[in-house]
Amino acid sequence: MTPTEMEHLPPPVESAEPPAPAPYPDAPLTRASSPARPWRTAIAGRQGRLWTASLAAALLVAVGGIGVLYLDDTSNQALVRSLTTQNESLTGRNQNLNDQLKTTQTNLTATLGELAKTKADLAHPNLTIWNVPQQLKGSSWYLAGGIPDTFTYHLQATSTGPMSVSILTLEQWAKAIQCIDSGGGSTHYCMHHSGSVIGFQNTTSVNYDFHLAEGCADYLSVFTAASTVTVTPDVSVTYNPATSATGACS
Repeated sequence: MTPTEMEHLPPPVESAEPPAPAPYPDAPLTRASSPARPWRTAIAGRQGRLWTASLAAALLVAVGGIGVLYLDDTSNQALVRSLTTQNESLTGRNQNLNDQLKTTQTNLTATLGELAKTKADLAHPNLTIWNVPQQLKGSSWYLAGGIPDTFTYHLQATSTGPMSVSILTLEQWAKAIQCIDSGGGSTHYCMHHSGSVIGFQNTTSVNYDFHLAEGCADYLSVFTAASTVTVTPDVSVTYNPATSATGACS
C-alpha cells in the first residue's frame, strides 16, 4: 500500500455511547417487587372477616335447619306413633264388633230356628190324649178309645203281660160286638178276628203312627188280653189335617 492511499482514508468515527450488550436469550424476565401497600392488606382482612361471618351465618342457618328438621321428624314420629296406636285401637274395636256380630248372628240363627219350630208347633200342636195306666182283668175285658179326625195318631203303650192291640173302623167294631154277643168267641178273640185295619197280637209293647184318621173320623183302637195285665199307655195326637178324605172315608 502506498503512503498516498493511507492519507486518503477517513478517520475512524467514535460512537457517543457504547452499545448495550445484547441480553441473554435464556435469561428469565424478572419484575422488581413493588413495595407493600397497606390499603390492600386492610381490604383483604375485611374480606376474610366477611367470609368468616358468612360461614358462621351459614353454619347457624344449617344448624337451625337441622334443628327444625329434627323437631319436625320428632313431631312426625310422635304423630305416626299416635296414628299407629289409634289404628291398633280401631283394629281391636273392629275385632270386638266382629265377634259381637258373629255372636249376634249365631243367636239370631238359633232364635230363627226356635221360631220356626214354634211356628211348626203352633201349626201342628201335639197333645197327649191317654196316659193313665189301666188293667185288663181277663179275656172278657177291653179298653177302647176313638181316634180323632184331622190328627196323626201316635199309638204307644206297654203292658205287664201279653196284650193285643188293633185299630178298627166303626163297621169292624160293630162286627166284633156281634161276634161277642152271638157267642162267636171271647172279647179278646172277637176284637181282633172280626176284621181290623192293623193289629198287634200278644205283645208287651207297641209304637205306631196311624195316618188314615187325618182325613176321616171312622176309627178307634182296642186293647185286650187273655189274662190280667196292666196297660201303661202314652197315646198322643198331632194336628195334621189332610187336604182330602182318607182311609175308610175316601
